[in-house]
Amino acid sequence: MTIEQQISDLARRAKVASSSLTVLSTVTKNRVLQKVAELLIEEKESIQRENERDLVNGRQKGLSAAMLDRLRLSDMVLQSMVTALHEVCALPDPIGKVDDLVKRPNGLLVGRMRVPLGVIAMVYESRPNVTVEAAALCIKTGNAVILRGGSEAIHSNLALADILQKALVSQQVDKDVVQVIPTTDRQAVSHLLTLEEYIDLVIPRGGEGLIRFVSQNSRIPVLKHYKGVCHLYIDKDADVAKAVPLAINSKTHRPGVCNALEGLLIHEEIAAQALPVLATALIDKGVELRGCKKSTSLDKRVIKAADSDWGTEFLDLVLCVKVVKDFEEAKAYIMKYGSQHTESIVTENYSTAQRFINEIDASAVMVNASTRFNDGGQLGLGAEIGISTTKLHAYGPMGLEELTTRKFIVYGQGQVRV
Repeated sequence: MTIEQQISDLARRAKVASSSLTVLSTVTKNRVLQKVAELLIEEKESIQRENERDLVNGRQKGLSAAMLDRLRLSDMVLQSMVTALHEVCALPDPIGKVDDLVKRPNGLLVGRMRVPLGVIAMVYESRPNVTVEAAALCIKTGNAVILRGGSEAIHSNLALADILQKALVSQQVDKDVVQVIPTTDRQAVSHLLTLEEYIDLVIPRGGEGLIRFVSQNSRIPVLKHYKGVCHLYIDKDADVAKAVPLAINSKTHRPGVCNALEGLLIHEEIAAQALPVLATALIDKGVELRGCKKSTSLDKRVIKAADSDWGTEFLDLVLCVKVVKDFEEAKAYIMKYGSQHTESIVTENYSTAQRFINEIDASAVMVNASTRFNDGGQLGLGAEIGISTTKLHAYGPMGLEELTTRKFIVYGQGQVRV
């Protein structure tokens, strides 16, 4: 069987399995997720053994420290996956929920009911925890899912897929509800993206190259989890003491994730005061600062940025610094270099904060808060399948409701149209 035939068969089985999900009770779906959580703990050693194979291969291939961090299934990461599963169990099941039920003048009762999307294909890089979190959200919302992680995480993902399918079978649910593509051959993804007769939505989550490849080659609707070029703007009315921990947390808490800080903008009226303090704190945490001419003149520890640095998602302890003349220049910079992911302002001026909220285009806009809060769990959604930078259907972290659609339901008593 060719790769194309294997992928077509896998997608066909996912389509068949998706129909069985529509009749599953919330109780059964939650039992599946609870079983996954149990198995993650019971089979931790075997999971980490497969994960170590990926880590060894990653080191041999020269993956960065940030990439290896995203790849590692430590005890803490596994426990966070278990916690996320319990959180998804506790969330209300949106499927079957009826909104806006109204009685029309002719006596018809018309409403809209939440239903699954069908079959979702998820194409992503590194972070094998995405395998479990994405599957959990799809199971809870009655969607079948086809998962294709990065080649660097193939052993981890196959081990997690085995656990997910064991949990499904334990509750008499078709195991093809969750499938991981078992090959690293890129042709598998290319063919997957042509199967619009089986797949309803593709969600790519990873670097710019992956997003562009999927967007350009898919015949299926795409919800993009684009790169995270996130900025923190220090306004002239900022409290510098507040700005320092926000910059540190946004940049250094986990530099290899999409909501980490990549650009620091400072109003020129406060730059002489704020930049040295911020630079000291960031450099003490191992951050390399690359800046504009003005920032390098204010602090010699800031090295001159190359043109290619502006707008780069470093995913590492590197940060661009730019001194801006005013709010308008900060806004223009974000519009040019931002990725519509997360933008934050530090200010004590209410009017400026409201301007930032109203005028900055991003899936999450924050005032006096770390960019790291643009996360499904932190925003109250539970686990997320990604952070959409596509405005149609979903914008921002995609939780349960973002993996559903609504169909009209009509109750009549024999009415005919005249």
